Amino acid sequence: MTDVVMTKSQGGAIGRGTYFVFTLMVMGIGWVIAAANAGISYLALGMDVIPIITGVIGCLIFVVLVRFLHCAWWLAAVSVLPAVFVLVGSVQYAPEAALDHRGVRETVRISDHSTAGSHSGHRFTLVGRTGKLKETLNYSGDHPQWKVGDRIEVVSDPEGVVPLEAASDVAPDTELRTLIMGGAGWTGVALLAGRRGFVRRTTGRRPAID
Repeated sequence: MTDVVMTKSQGGAIGRGTYFVFTLMVMGIGWVIAAANAGISYLALGMDVIPIITGVIGCLIFVVLVRFLHCAWWLAAVSVLPAVFVLVGSVQYAPEAALDHRGVRETVRISDHSTAGSHSGHRFTLVGRTGKLKETLNYSGDHPQWKVGDRIEVVSDPEGVVPLEAASDVAPDTELRTLIMGGAGWTGVALLAGRRGFVRRTTGRRPAID
């Protein structure tokens, strides 16, 4: 058995320890991608398109690394699911945290409702204690939970960078949990990909779809 292992090692096969280190590196890169994109989202508050683009690029990088680690595509495809959690959590956490930290809360009344070109985009005009608010409460969807005459609590950014939101929708802890769930999912995928990839390479197996 020892002779077989030595022969494989001399033939250029990757050692178990080296492969484990590479697996840890892929795991670490996954968490770096998640944390870095959350940081980019914070630096680009009010410009969600930037962290969305960088997040998609980061997720694609992780998918490619898993493919190389596993030596097959199916686990790389599985990693797309936690990637969605990473993308949503990293993009949404920063603005939610900013509103929760520095936002001004106020109880307002909805005085008017309009649709932005279609029934899936709604704008609610708000009236507060000092009069009509400059910002509208926007809702993307077919069935908004508010109507004219309702009184709700909203949170607005005094710096005007993050759009106004209903206080009930400001949940940075939820977005952080989503981000952590995505990172944990990537960790599991990387560990499984490392184990199965090592076996594939040492036994000379090739994927059915390459």
